[in-house]
Amino acid sequence: MKLNYLLVFVPIALLLDWFDANPVIVFAAAGLATIPLAGIMGEATESLASYLGASLGGLLNASLGNAPEIIISLLALHKGLPEVVKASFTGSILGNMVLGLGIAMIVGGCRHGTQKFDKVQAGMNAGLLLLAAIGLIMPAMAAHVTPAHDVEVSGGTAIVLLVVYGLSVAFSLLGGGQTVAAEGTSEAAAHPGEEVAAEPPKWSRNKSLGILILVTIVLAFVSEVLTGAVEPASASLGFTTVFAGVIVLALAGNTAELYNAIRFASKNQMDLAFSITVGASTQVALFVAPLLVFVGHLVGQGMDLVFTPFEVVAIVLSVLVASKLTSDGECNWMEGVLLVGVYLIFGVVFFALPG
Repeated sequence: MKLNYLLVFVPIALLLDWFDANPVIVFAAAGLATIPLAGIMGEATESLASYLGASLGGLLNASLGNAPEIIISLLALHKGLPEVVKASFTGSILGNMVLGLGIAMIVGGCRHGTQKFDKVQAGMNAGLLLLAAIGLIMPAMAAHVTPAHDVEVSGGTAIVLLVVYGLSVAFSLLGGGQTVAAEGTSEAAAHPGEEVAAEPPKWSRNKSLGILILVTIVLAFVSEVLTGAVEPASASLGFTTVFAGVIVLALAGNTAELYNAIRFASKNQMDLAFSITVGASTQVALFVAPLLVFVGHLVGQGMDLVFTPFEVVAIVLSVLVASKLTSDGECNWMEGVLLVGVYLIFGVVFFALPG
């Protein structure tokens, strides 16, 4: 990865945290440190997946593709920051589905003009994201009517989302779909002529596994520093908890998706860029968020699926806009500009919201 020079921020972040430096500086250093770590993890996962075949490789990507964000969310939840965790979920969905896909369209469109991708895959992901949007709308509405039943509503909704996600993975593994609804899945059989499918793995199987384990351990320490600095850094900069989670923390946990989406789009592999961005949003909404509802109760934190009205509206609008622009199976740089514009509007609104 071209950004490996940022690995210098790993020891810098740990040392700054050890000496109780300014939380803004600590947060910035830890955020920069996650960028190369997430990228290396993505490369190791991609190499390891190539030895397991298309189906198991897709399942591996579904399990490990969002590992940086899962680690950050678990640590934030353990620190008693469930609202930050929920905000980071919103930011991850918006950041991947709107910002990441938009930038990929701009880069790919400027290089290759109009690009094409699988309409069937786009329709499947759009349907899953629409379900996820419903899974966020209903608990939020129920919270205003029967607030005493937040736990039951969130728990029941989380079970439905997890079951549907599991069935969507099984559907793909059994040959019902071309791409597992997960981050970065590349199906060689579905795209036999693509450049990425023909590339040999970067590392051997054992080396990939070793790198994956090592990077996960290092990322856990860096994420501990990152989540520990998010509250004081946000307060120092005047950011609200929602803005810190939706924009700052989410971008720190999704740098690998953004980097890889741009890389594939620049190679005219828009199918893969689409799978990374929209597929990652699907995984967060249907798997990571519901799973952490149950993890939160296990660790004594009140995690639920009751998001703020602005978060719910932003996610629903993002699903509708992304579905509209990708329904024809084609994209260009101007459509990417529209998506990035939508994300910037969301950023302005979340920044202006009161704490």
